[in-house]
Amino acid sequence: MFTLTNKTVETLGKIREGKIFDLGMPLKNFMPHAPLHPPFLFAQWAKHGDYQNGCCSPSNDLIVMGGHVGTHVDALGHIAKEGKIYGGIDALEAQHGQNGFSRGGVNEIPPVITRGVLLDVAGYLGVAHMDANEPINAELLQKTAEKQGVEVQKNDIVLVRTGWIQNFDDNDLYTGHHSGCPGVDLDGAKWISGKGALMTGADTLAYEVWPSSELPVHTHLLAESGIPIMEMVNLEELAAEKVYEFTFIMIPLNIVGGTGSPIRPIAVV
Repeated sequence: MFTLTNKTVETLGKIREGKIFDLGMPLKNFMPHAPLHPPFLFAQWAKHGDYQNGCCSPSNDLIVMGGHVGTHVDALGHIAKEGKIYGGIDALEAQHGQNGFSRGGVNEIPPVITRGVLLDVAGYLGVAHMDANEPINAELLQKTAEKQGVEVQKNDIVLVRTGWIQNFDDNDLYTGHHSGCPGVDLDGAKWISGKGALMTGADTLAYEVWPSSELPVHTHLLAESGIPIMEMVNLEELAAEKVYEFTFIMIPLNIVGGTGSPIRPIAVV
């Protein structure tokens, strides 16, 4: 059982229109995925006509996917720094193969209902989407917040828009494995952690500038700060309607010991 915090109750009380923005990307075959992550695979395992029982016929599906495919959240166990995951926990001692993580798994992320803030960096820059490898530093995040008239508060969800999701149907371009994609840099990540954010997310494959062999932003947010990261979040409708503050709701799958989970987050105003 989970108990709503005072901030959550206050946030829910600010819902006026009841308008819902779906921030999750559709899951489908051939969708973009990082080279090191398994793809999303879907098939109708049984189709109508395969089995008939009187007037009734069933169909059902087979779904195979990694925990970091599509719109998803990274658990704290996803990244270790010098062999330690967040809280100084020894990663080798905490991970147990097919049993997953005993500490730092995605099952430790509770249902989230709290204030969300959109920082539309692409909108601030006046572009449809940012350029490949273009970084988002602290100054850019601060200026975006000031222009939008919003202030990031403690335990907020901070969502950063680059506009890169517009390239989602072009696998090679969107993943940026060869040509790169924009993202938050370490300076920007420290700005977000310094604000006391509960979680953060972006509309790109890897949140930070990609490709990156060192993953400094993941290391800072997950291993050092205990801030889960959401990736491939669809922020286009929020930006189009200039919705910069909202009630954010997200529930990860209860995957015991998992390093990540598919999610379908929503924003409500």
